[in-house]
Amino acid sequence: MNADYVFAAPTRPSVAIAKESRRFPVRRIFCVGLNYAAHAREMRKAQDQGQGSEKEPPPFFFAKPADALVESGGAIPYPSLTQNLHHEIELVAALGGGGADIPADEALSHVFGYAAGVDLTRRDLQAAARAAGLPWDMSKGFDNSAPIGAIRPAAEIGHPARGRIALSVNGAPRQQGDLSDMILGVAEIVSVLSRFVALAPGDLIFTGTPSGVGPLLPGDRAEGEVEGVGAVSVTIEN
Repeated sequence: MNADYVFAAPTRPSVAIAKESRRFPVRRIFCVGLNYAAHAREMRKAQDQGQGSEKEPPPFFFAKPADALVESGGAIPYPSLTQNLHHEIELVAALGGGGADIPADEALSHVFGYAAGVDLTRRDLQAAARAAGLPWDMSKGFDNSAPIGAIRPAAEIGHPARGRIALSVNGAPRQQGDLSDMILGVAEIVSVLSRFVALAPGDLIFTGTPSGVGPLLPGDRAEGEVEGVGAVSVTIEN
């Protein structure tokens, strides 16, 4: 039965699959916050103005709309309502299966493949929302906030648990870490997240970022890579 909509239904967001004409249809985008200990300390130090904390908060989840995706190589306008746009390079897991309460030892069987992505963040809006005890959805889930490279199928590359993850801006290194530095690995992420929501094919999970996050300005080009997975780039328009 064909639905009769009051206006044309939007096109479903999708991501390129490396070396294929087929594309990966995207259902939802989930993200893991503070999944690298060094980045957690970096954010805590900024939040506490240098006083730090003996115990860092555990990783947690938030979401972005699927239409926040930007194909690698694209150019986007500098976002509105911010003076402090930040880059966060991430390994992205693309799910080909799903379910609720997935055991960790079965979780990787639900991963179709992996990509390099960038979680763009309006850091000043995030800080203001945190200080006021308010949700910070608008600091993360804004237009064009999820640049992503082509997905490499796990059947081809396996499930990366270690390898360099890095980002440069205008050729100057900014972020560098290793996937083995993640507090929660991909299997644990999928398992834990599936306790909160029933996962499904088409879901993307941005798995967290290493330390070194920093600002992007109009005219900047950010280039990121995840060893054995792929690359992603985005230019901020003047």
